[in-house]
Amino acid sequence: MKVTVVGAGNVGATCADILAQKEVCNEVVLVDIKDGLSEGKALDIFQKAPINLYDTKTVGSTNNYELTKDSDVVVITSGLPRKPGMSRDDLIGTNAKIVESVTENIIKYSPDTIIIIVSNPLDVMTYQAHITSKFKRTKVMGMAGILDTARFRAFIAEELNISPKEIQALLLGGHGDTMVPLPRYTTVSGIPINEMIDKNKLEEIIERTKFGGGELVKLMGTSAWYAPGAAAAQMVESIVKNQRRIFPVCVKLEGEYDIDDCYLGVPVVLGSNGIEKVIELKLNSEEKKLLEESRKHVKEVMSVLENL
Repeated sequence: MKVTVVGAGNVGATCADILAQKEVCNEVVLVDIKDGLSEGKALDIFQKAPINLYDTKTVGSTNNYELTKDSDVVVITSGLPRKPGMSRDDLIGTNAKIVESVTENIIKYSPDTIIIIVSNPLDVMTYQAHITSKFKRTKVMGMAGILDTARFRAFIAEELNISPKEIQALLLGGHGDTMVPLPRYTTVSGIPINEMIDKNKLEEIIERTKFGGGELVKLMGTSAWYAPGAAAAQMVESIVKNQRRIFPVCVKLEGEYDIDDCYLGVPVVLGSNGIEKVIELKLNSEEKKLLEESRKHVKEVMSVLENL
């Protein structure tokens, strides 16, 4: 099995490292436009193999997509962060061109691959990859929900002073401050979260989760990479190993949740064919309202791309 990670920055390199160390596949190809960056990081990861005892082959390439030929899964992390003075529309236009170019190169050599988008703005970049590849929606998805739920679970674990392993949670909607956490579907070792944390404290945790990425940017001066890289790697593992795990991922909705032609995070089954099933939850009126607000926000961002 072969996995390509496009973008050898912090997120992409972290994802490649985890895939190699966990021996998710036989070969990991790291691609970047910066001369020598992907080759150096791939070599560094492979030189760690005798220490951490794994045998995954890692290779790097500066814009040579021939090395990605016949990749089973491709993770795209490419894109620029928003800079001072740059409008949202500028960011979308710039990153959409990058994702479009990368997707064209990927499908040229791997026409049957499954694509996972990590580039931001996540929902609209998934849209861009989908329309460029013309793949079925089951084979183009965005990584957001796993990262958002991980932050939610981590904050709950911190509040309760317990292991994060004990917490299961679910979020819907767009990536960012319009995400829709679902306390009704959040449990601690099977115990409903409302029996463990009072409503006001839970609301504080939800708000912190919504702005979890911004919190890290303020602390570090740059966006996160360990958790996003690990989240993307977890999606790859479920697909490559046909684990059929249930994760919230960004996918084009086609009538589910009474929403059509919009890219939102919802729970799906991830297996060897990509998205094997979209799971439709029975939402209450408040949850439906929040999801509709998230849909409107994402559609606004999608319209920016459509009007470029």
